[in-house]
Amino acid sequence: MSAISGHENTFMPYKSRGITRKAQDRLTILLFLLPAFIFIAIFQIYPMIRSAYFSVWEWNGLGPLETYVGLKNFTDIWSDKSFWKGLQNTSLIVVWSLTIQLPLALILALLIERDLPGRAIFRSILFVPFVLSEVIIGQIWIKMFRPDAHYGFINLILDQFGLKAQPWLGDPNQAMACAFVALSWQYFGLHMLLYIAGLQNVPQELEEAARIDGANEIQTIWNITLPMIGNAIRTSVFLSLLGSIQVFGLVWVMTRGGPIGASETLATYMYRAAFLKFSLGYGSAVAIIILVLSLVLSTVYQLAAGRHEHVGGM
Repeated sequence: MSAISGHENTFMPYKSRGITRKAQDRLTILLFLLPAFIFIAIFQIYPMIRSAYFSVWEWNGLGPLETYVGLKNFTDIWSDKSFWKGLQNTSLIVVWSLTIQLPLALILALLIERDLPGRAIFRSILFVPFVLSEVIIGQIWIKMFRPDAHYGFINLILDQFGLKAQPWLGDPNQAMACAFVALSWQYFGLHMLLYIAGLQNVPQELEEAARIDGANEIQTIWNITLPMIGNAIRTSVFLSLLGSIQVFGLVWVMTRGGPIGASETLATYMYRAAFLKFSLGYGSAVAIIILVLSLVLSTVYQLAAGRHEHVGGM
């Protein structure tokens, strides 16, 4: 009898020992995730909370917090023309990215995946700019857009065709478009690879069946290929949307928001206020606006994309 009791205690279920197997699994998962949670809490959540706190103070970042201003920083931002110029340029980058950069990346991905000779080399070449730092990219394009025809590569080409050299980054009407060209060049390869990854999961049998049924290439792509890579397209749009709102490094290296604020973005506006004018409270208020704008747009997009996916659309 005692032997039987000892045998039962050895194989006692987790529940009778005070912890179930399910609870033990959850505890194990939590312990593995804890380092990531700590990292996110220290380097993301805590700075956001502190920024929200600083945004209601007038503070230069050096002395103690003494002057509480409430929502004055936000009202001052709202009445500042430079802020609206930054918002306008940020919106332009969003629109240009969604209507120019992503469609071109998709078209090139479709071409490369259609048995293009040397496609592995093309993939590598187009992806290289993405792994370079924004400072290097900015310096490359500053040289490309130099206003003289002897050292500026683009103006040298124009000169060969008898066209007039352009000021490019020195022209308020051209600076923002030039910065977007550099941005597109850097992130073009990332979106192209996302589309290629999606295209590799499209069954060739479906496309061949569509062609047998009389569909031409455009109809096959529109009705078969694009719906099948819907997840890749949604991911690409989401990354492009958030990245465009937070553009800073490349624009700052190339133009510093100039000339005369022509290429100012929300991020460069925030940096200028916080670290050049030493108005950390005001800069924190701008950061909170960027954060709220990103959260709202990403939430709206995710809800819309999720609903579209639920009903079976692309």
